[in-house]
Amino acid sequence: MSEMAAPSPGPLPGSTPSSTRVDVAIQGIRLLDAPVSRRSGAGPSDDGHVLLDGVGAAIPLNPRSPYSVRGGKLLLDGADTGMGVESVARPRFYDLTTADGVSYEQIARLHSSSVLATTVVQTCVRYDVAQRCRFCAIEESLNAGATVAVKSPAQIAEVARAAHDLDGITQMVMTTGTSNGRDRGATHLARCVRAVREVLPDLPIQVQCEPPGDLRTIQDLYDAGARSIGIHVESLDDDVRARWMPGKGSVPMTEYRAAWTEAVRVFGWNQVSTYLLVGLGEDPDELVAGAEELIAMGVYPFVVPFRPLAGTLATDVDGVGAPPRDVTYDVTSRVAAALRRHGMLGSGQAAGCAACGACSALGSCSESA
Repeated sequence: MSEMAAPSPGPLPGSTPSSTRVDVAIQGIRLLDAPVSRRSGAGPSDDGHVLLDGVGAAIPLNPRSPYSVRGGKLLLDGADTGMGVESVARPRFYDLTTADGVSYEQIARLHSSSVLATTVVQTCVRYDVAQRCRFCAIEESLNAGATVAVKSPAQIAEVARAAHDLDGITQMVMTTGTSNGRDRGATHLARCVRAVREVLPDLPIQVQCEPPGDLRTIQDLYDAGARSIGIHVESLDDDVRARWMPGKGSVPMTEYRAAWTEAVRVFGWNQVSTYLLVGLGEDPDELVAGAEELIAMGVYPFVVPFRPLAGTLATDVDGVGAPPRDVTYDVTSRVAAALRRHGMLGSGQAAGCAACGACSALGSCSESA
C-alpha cells in the first residue's frame, strides 16, 4: 500500500455528498474489509471498491485517513457523515480457472460493482524509466504475478461470459499497454472485443488506447463491437506532459485532437472520453478551459485527482502526494457545471470510466445538481 500525504483536518467547507466524495477520493478510507481491491497496475490508485450511498466508488485504502467505517456508515473523525458504505462482494468468477490453469482473476477484474475490466496487453513500449508515465505501474502487477502479459481473445471471452452469468456485469472496459506498431495496440483490442461480442452480443464495451497512427483503426474498433472509446491524454499542457509522461508526451496534441475528432465521428457525441488528472502541475483555470474545449468537441473530460500508486515513479521516486482537496473540488465542480450546460452525462456513455464513475466525483457533481 502506498503512503499517502498526511490527511487535512476536517471536511471541506459547505460539505455535501459530492464534496465528501472528493475528500474521500483524496484522503481514502481506513477500511479493513475490501474484498474487491487493486494494487499497482495502470492506476489510478491502490484502491478498494465500495458503494457510497449505493453508488460505486474506487477509494484509496489509507490507514492514516480520518475516514473510517462502522456499522455500514462513513465516519469522519468518528462522526457520522450521513453516507452509507458497503464493500463490493468478491465476485464468484474469481474462483474459476481456464483449462490451462490460469485464474480468471488474472485475466480480468471486477471494478466497482458491475464493470469487468482487463488490460489485454500488460506490457508497454514506454515502460523504461526514460519514457515511462510517472503515474503508471502497468507492469508491476505483471511482475508480481497478479496477471499475465497477453490475454488471448478466447480467454477474455471465456471470463466475460462467466462474469456476466455468475456476477451480473453490465459493461466491460478493455485497455492496453502501448505497442511498437502503428496501431499502438488497437488491433489486438479489436480482436478481443470481437471475441466477447460473439458470446455476449449485447454487452456494452469501451476500449482505451493511445491515438492510433492510422485513424482508420478507430473505425475497426467500432466495427468489432466497441461502443465507446477512451483516448487518454491526462494533461493538455505540453510542459506537464513532457515532465510526467516523456514517452507518451512525445505524441503531439495534434494527433490527439485528430483522434478525438475521428472518434466522435465514428462513435458519436459523448461516447468518447479522456482522463484529465488534477495535481500534475497544470494551472487549474487552464485545465478547466481545456475541459470545456473537449466538451464542445463531444469528448467527455473524465476529471480524476492524481493519487499515489505503489510502484510508480511519482510515488516511489518523486514522493508526490495527492492534490489539495479544495483545488480538486473546485476543478471537478467547474467541469461538472460545464457538462451540465451541454447536457453531457457520464451515465450517457455506453460503457467505460465515465459510465462507471467510481474513480471520480465528477458524476455526482454533474448529475446531482
